[in-house]
Amino acid sequence: MATYRAEITTGSMIYAGTTGHVFITLIGTEGESERIKLNNFGRFTSETTWTFTVSTPFTLGSLLLVKLEKEQYLPGENEWFCSKVHVTTPENDVFHFPCYSWLSNREEIELRSGKAKKAFEEDHPFLISHRKKEVERLKQSYQWKPFMEGLPDIINAEDALDLPAEIRFSFTKSAEILFTRTEILATLSLKGLIKDTSQWARLGDIKKAFRRHKTPISEYTQDHWKEDEFFGYQLLNGYNPMSIQRCNQLPCKFAVTDEMVKPFLERGSSLATEMQKGNIFLCDFRRIAGLPAPIINGKQQYIAAPLCLLYKNPEDKLLPIAIQLIQEPSQDNPVFLPNDSEYDWQLAKTYLRNADFHEHQTNSHYLRTHGLSEAFIVSTLRNLPRPHPMYKLLIPHTRYTLQINTTGRVKLFGPEGIYTKATNLGGQGQFDIMKRWFSEVTYNSLCLPEDIRARGLESIPNFYYRDDGLKLWEILNRYVRSMVELYYLSDLQVQQDLELQNWIKDIFIHGFLGQARTGIPDNFCMVEEVIKFITMVIFNMSAQHSAVNGGQFDYGGWLPNSPNSMQRPAPTSKGHSTEQTLLETLPDISTSVNGAVFRWLLSSRSTDFIPLGCFPDEHFCEDAPLRIIKQLQSELALLTQQIRERNKSLAVPYFYLCPTEMENSAGI
Repeated sequence: MATYRAEITTGSMIYAGTTGHVFITLIGTEGESERIKLNNFGRFTSETTWTFTVSTPFTLGSLLLVKLEKEQYLPGENEWFCSKVHVTTPENDVFHFPCYSWLSNREEIELRSGKAKKAFEEDHPFLISHRKKEVERLKQSYQWKPFMEGLPDIINAEDALDLPAEIRFSFTKSAEILFTRTEILATLSLKGLIKDTSQWARLGDIKKAFRRHKTPISEYTQDHWKEDEFFGYQLLNGYNPMSIQRCNQLPCKFAVTDEMVKPFLERGSSLATEMQKGNIFLCDFRRIAGLPAPIINGKQQYIAAPLCLLYKNPEDKLLPIAIQLIQEPSQDNPVFLPNDSEYDWQLAKTYLRNADFHEHQTNSHYLRTHGLSEAFIVSTLRNLPRPHPMYKLLIPHTRYTLQINTTGRVKLFGPEGIYTKATNLGGQGQFDIMKRWFSEVTYNSLCLPEDIRARGLESIPNFYYRDDGLKLWEILNRYVRSMVELYYLSDLQVQQDLELQNWIKDIFIHGFLGQARTGIPDNFCMVEEVIKFITMVIFNMSAQHSAVNGGQFDYGGWLPNSPNSMQRPAPTSKGHSTEQTLLETLPDISTSVNGAVFRWLLSSRSTDFIPLGCFPDEHFCEDAPLRIIKQLQSELALLTQQIRERNKSLAVPYFYLCPTEMENSAGI
């Protein structure tokens, strides 16, 4: 008799355990064991490891697969989440079989050894056949469907319940999202605000309504939102650091003149001189121009497409010096300046903050990080089986994204979604602005070093998104390089890996709609190409998402700083605006409340948050990749320490790219 010891671990999440029957079969090169019922006294409990003995009349040779099956024991039996199986052979060899999957009643799963292996390296006919069948199964489980003409394809799922169980939210995540939304709504409903369609009477009323829901930065925002210096700071380090660029030449459509802005430049200087020095910057919200604004609560809403000129002064402060609210110059489209009346200037900045809110929510946040991540993830789940080294590298960065996207397309952007119903770009406008951004996206624009250079932002001071982001990019690039070069010893091996080639081809066709102008490759020829692309993928799914997601409530929790809608058209003249004008322009109370709820939710962190570089699921089991992971974690820890030390001296700390403050994936 040969005796094998099987250690089976149940996941740590709530309701991971089961009272059902679990069966195991070991399959090796010399045969397989009987189907054995595991006597666990009727319960596999969460976060436990049970050890069982499997006896066979002969040794099974080298272990190839572990088959697990689950059958119902009690009525209404729940699913079981198996994390991993370790098998010790009679020769004391230990085989690691990652699982990290849910099993339903009468369902079976066949687990491969945790050793990373590419398809052309398979040397056993049984495993070659098994791998092909597994990829066929994956392509059936994860299918594409069109989302909307001109936008990336999405996973074929109408709602979260259509998704395979292993990629859905944990019970903890689901419960906390529901509780947070319910708790916020209950608080606001008690104050009679959720259905109140009247206008805010005073700025103090806004402060009173949201006094329970705040963060240190949202409080700072509330105190400093009118200041030009803080306005400029937000364009660099707020929730959307993607709109600003260096200005080398004024756009013809921007009617600003040298005489207008001379009072705000260094004495004796000019626009031309300051542009030559690299001190003039531009925000152009042209993608919003001409988009329709909806009617909310019976009242027409309005939206502007501003241009804003900013100046980095000798004190290294970035200050707005001119704002034009409509793209085309005309007599009814004045250029607003800092020396205009207080509320003329404040109202112009508020329209720009509203435009930035939309550019952020639709493009910088949803489409760039969630939408493109979905393309990367679906292709990964369709084309890369579990033994593939790039599957193991990428899978931690896919957590929860498909469910949050599937839910968001209904709850945020659907016909009754909050974004649709509570913003001045709801309905068709929200998709039109996405299409405009997507028609311009390029591979280089998704790579942080190239994007910073293209926008001319290499040297602007106090740009912590750039500073922390570039350090993080380099850390991730070294990590990816070490992993890729470990498994691909030559360019030829990259070319031979048909699963990897199918992965990038699927991304090109479905994620970027086959558009060669994007520069996205449809195949890989060299190891360097794989390294760069996977660095971009992991950065966008983790760091970039954190940069544009984490600050939503910090900077948007104070409504006047980032209104989700505007109820008056852009002013056509100067000298008529008052505080009352501003209040009448801001969204009504009900619309404001809905906007605050979704920003609070999207900024919230669940208790099963997993920070960047932490990989509790043990997909890699060999010493070499584990050493690489340890090196990554060491470098991330050092960066965390540097960021925390830097933040001690900042009035407004920047921590959205601190490794301990971001998740591995776009999970919210």
